[in-house]
Amino acid sequence: MEDRLLVTASPHIRDHSTTRGLMGNVVIALLPAVLASALIFGARALLLVVVTTFACVAFEYIYERLLHKTNTVGDLSAVVTGIILALNMPVGMPVWIAVVGAFVAIVITKQLFGGLGYNFANPALVGRIVLFLGFTSRMTAYVYPDMAVDALASATPLASSVDRHAVSLLDMFLGLHGGMMGEVCVLAILLGFAYLVATKTIQATIPVTIVATVFILTTLNTGDPYVALIECMSGGLLFGSVFMATDYVTSPFTTKGKLYYGVFIGLITFLIRHFGSMNEGMSYAILLGNLMTPWFNAWGHQTPLGYKKPKKAKKAAEEGGKA
Repeated sequence: MEDRLLVTASPHIRDHSTTRGLMGNVVIALLPAVLASALIFGARALLLVVVTTFACVAFEYIYERLLHKTNTVGDLSAVVTGIILALNMPVGMPVWIAVVGAFVAIVITKQLFGGLGYNFANPALVGRIVLFLGFTSRMTAYVYPDMAVDALASATPLASSVDRHAVSLLDMFLGLHGGMMGEVCVLAILLGFAYLVATKTIQATIPVTIVATVFILTTLNTGDPYVALIECMSGGLLFGSVFMATDYVTSPFTTKGKLYYGVFIGLITFLIRHFGSMNEGMSYAILLGNLMTPWFNAWGHQTPLGYKKPKKAKKAAEEGGKA
């Protein structure tokens, strides 16, 4: 008998994707951002990426070895966490602080909750937030490219003191301004995004919804689409939308859930940026979105074909009996 005639339990549609393969695609998608950070900020950017990646892999291996758990270093998830964490830091970050961030991401956020598939939030995201809260001055000590324009020499484009109309779209697109290593070059992020979508590693739903929400709300609030565009290209909005908000474990799996999730993150980011006490709010918005994911999945659950609510079904049965 042919396999297609067998009746089995769901899921009925399968593919040959593996965790290692998916994580490998993410690593490839991150390479443009790694290369761009090295070209913009210098060789030390590569050093930071190597240190955090090695630290994440080492912490995962040591933890699992000590607890006699199955070694999962080969699935490349720790490598992805290390690269993303490094790209969420300024290039001048001391190496020992980067290692602290790797420990928080792998041991505390990932392994203590059961490992890959059980973490409540994106490990690299939590690592970034902890470093920002514990080492604020270091995390905001941006190094600026020599070729950056004067208007960006004293503040990031999100700073309230910066005139958004004086900011060049080309400089924003190429990353010629200060900020976290992986967030400054829009071109590199878009190349990674295109690769992830083309290989079906992620869907475009979440990133597009987040960016569209921030753009629309900022335009309505400021009345200036140019300012909204600059804000969408600034800070961690694009990088977080593509590489952090789309994490399989901590993001919704239903289409409606993804839309709710994207709108929620975009809304929280907009509120923090415009009405909060900080210029950037993407990390906290994603963290809140991660915590809300079970509700988004429930609210976005698809209705089975032919399903009727109990009350309607009961009413239909009564009408059928009368007939």
